[in-house]
Amino acid sequence: MPKNKVSRRTVIASAALVPVAALRSSAQTEHALTAAQLRTLEAFIDRLIPRDENGPGAVDAGAQNYIDRQLAGYLAAEKDTFLAGLEAVDAYARREHGAPLADLSTEKRDEVLTAIDTNHAEGLPTGRAFFNRARRLTLEGMFGDPYYGGNRNFAGWDLIKYPGPRPATGPEHQKMTSTGTPYRRSAFGSDAGHDH
Repeated sequence: MPKNKVSRRTVIASAALVPVAALRSSAQTEHALTAAQLRTLEAFIDRLIPRDENGPGAVDAGAQNYIDRQLAGYLAAEKDTFLAGLEAVDAYARREHGAPLADLSTEKRDEVLTAIDTNHAEGLPTGRAFFNRARRLTLEGMFGDPYYGGNRNFAGWDLIKYPGPRPATGPEHQKMTSTGTPYRRSAFGSDAGHDH
């Protein structure tokens, strides 16, 4: 067999030696967004779920990481459409307020997002559809399992007082009169996808 040709048998044999943890960690580190796109996304989602007296916001919880990873992986077919929507939002902010979304005050960002959400943003015929998709992905990143890149340090679960998935519960966990003790584990294990 020529030196630069690899047989299927060689590939299969080699793949069997790759640890599963290496496959999982490499899949979770792929990125779809540039630094500038990530900055715009953070400005957007920060206004959807801002940090307040109740706790951390979407950016604190890493919802932008979730969206970035999903667009690089499972949602790769949506990547171009999502990025076009993100760039259109930034372009609209520049037209209306003379600066990128990330450079605007929170009040001006709210004006931009409200115009998009209510379909009053000129030049954004699909703005509402993009807004809804971005909001949905933000919620997934805020409250989903940390394994997927968001809900950093269980911030979203703590905010809604969700104790996390439990392999078993006893009577003491099922009482409606007491708050459940956080389990602080992903469904994929105690070290899956969050900061310690």
